[in-house]
Amino acid sequence: MGDHRLKIIAVVILAAFAILSPSHAGAQDALRDKTIRIIVPFPPGGSADTLARIVTQQATQAGGQRFVIENRPGAGTIIGTEAVARSAPDGTTLLMMSNSFVINGIVRASLPYDPMAFEPVCFLVDSPQVLVVNDTSPWRSLKDLVDAAKARPGELSYAAVGPATTQHIAGEMFKQAAGINLTYVPYPGGAPAVTALVGGHVPMVLANYNEVMEQLRAGKLRPLAVASRERIKPLPDVPTFIEAGYKDYETSAFFGLVAPAKTPPGTLDQLGSMLVSALQAPDVTAKLVTQGLDVVGKCGDDFRAHIRRQHDKYFRAIRDGKIKAE
Repeated sequence: MGDHRLKIIAVVILAAFAILSPSHAGAQDALRDKTIRIIVPFPPGGSADTLARIVTQQATQAGGQRFVIENRPGAGTIIGTEAVARSAPDGTTLLMMSNSFVINGIVRASLPYDPMAFEPVCFLVDSPQVLVVNDTSPWRSLKDLVDAAKARPGELSYAAVGPATTQHIAGEMFKQAAGINLTYVPYPGGAPAVTALVGGHVPMVLANYNEVMEQLRAGKLRPLAVASRERIKPLPDVPTFIEAGYKDYETSAFFGLVAPAKTPPGTLDQLGSMLVSALQAPDVTAKLVTQGLDVVGKCGDDFRAHIRRQHDKYFRAIRDGKIKAE
């Protein structure tokens, strides 16, 4: 009888182990031998596209998972986003999203999908905004700029990609926080705005750090403030907006991956684990730093909370600034 009981106990233990073991859990095997398609709703060569290729290359090398990057730009990222929304919720189609994912849901009267219905996979990286002026500018601090703007209301302008983009909204948030009147000059991209600043056609630009880092290194531009909560490593001597007295002024371009609604939690966990491992590889971190991107690696509910905070912040800024899409 004793031996029989021991055999029963052993069988129960082995069965429990089999159920709990990742190698036997259906969720853990959901993506095995499948190709994961990542839709980038931006043109090739930009930050989102580069990020997707760096991270997936590492994930392939480390675990053998197959990835395909598909660029589907158009309609302010709506075309690519809709394609993912209509895909099967099995973890094989993901969207590389950025701030526009949240902003479109606020500034556009209707969308063919619900942004908040997507399942957050992982918050990969972010790139803080930097307020820069030409190296010949008389302004050497944020206070100098604000004082000049208050002395000449409406006469000074700032350039940024847009309208209704991360940078445009960040500029309007700064105007609201500082109580100044600046004229917004839209550009079709960050690079043209920076070129206009270098050429002396506009007095200031609010841009992602990775869009101005080369000109900063060359001494062609002067940074006045960064919009991160803490100073950034590449610009240790440049104060934050918060340090300059603008409480809670924080804004950055963030990039992450989301999946179609109702993707199983186990599949999302598997994807998150795969991505975090790739981000933590020293070679990947080094490559992303050279792109002016800070590694974050927050997945699941942490990423969901970040998206919600961004939505609430942008909603207030867009409402108060009366910002509209093109």
